[in-house]
Amino acid sequence: MSQEIIKLNFINRSSDINNSEVVIFQKNIAETFDELAVAWRVIQNCGRNDNHPFNYSLQFQVCASDSYGNYSPELNAYEGQSFEMVKNTSGDVLQLSSTPAVSPQEVEIKNNLSTGAISGNIYRDGKLLATKTNLVPSQKGVFRFKPSIFIGVASQVEEGEVMNSAIIQQINTEINLFGIQNADIVMTGGGSGPGATAFSFHLENINK
Repeated sequence: MSQEIIKLNFINRSSDINNSEVVIFQKNIAETFDELAVAWRVIQNCGRNDNHPFNYSLQFQVCASDSYGNYSPELNAYEGQSFEMVKNTSGDVLQLSSTPAVSPQEVEIKNNLSTGAISGNIYRDGKLLATKTNLVPSQKGVFRFKPSIFIGVASQVEEGEVMNSAIIQQINTEINLFGIQNADIVMTGGGSGPGATAFSFHLENINK
């Protein structure tokens, strides 16, 4: 059986004095470079030498919401699959499409309704990872992710919200998870005064 989950453990070994929030997200590389990203995880109140374990599932879930504020059930999704929002006798329904995604590395969510916009949402470990809003009929959202995460320190970011470009640009540490089964993500740096340094993140205790 292939590996389904990467077990990660965030450890705060920094000299942070501001109880900073640590934000983790992924970039949807199927879209343009100015695409905004969602705060997948926000680690809060993790004091010095505390740790915060979490999982990175290799499987997605997809969900769509319509213009009436309805949300479809979350469906398991694999790379190469395409989903479509259609209207049947019960209302608007998200279903697996008989036509696969254009690329075997991507997941697609299509609006096949006759009227009304939808949002296509991708979840990892039950938390919102990416979203594409205002998809009008015949449009689709396309999602593709490298096996890596971006991690950094930010303030006033809520888990599951779309972050502004200024926050995304300041979080530029990318950690490659390819081939890893479990690892510690260690944060160092911080502090105040002349000895203060920028926060940095690296992997330790890597098990492949």
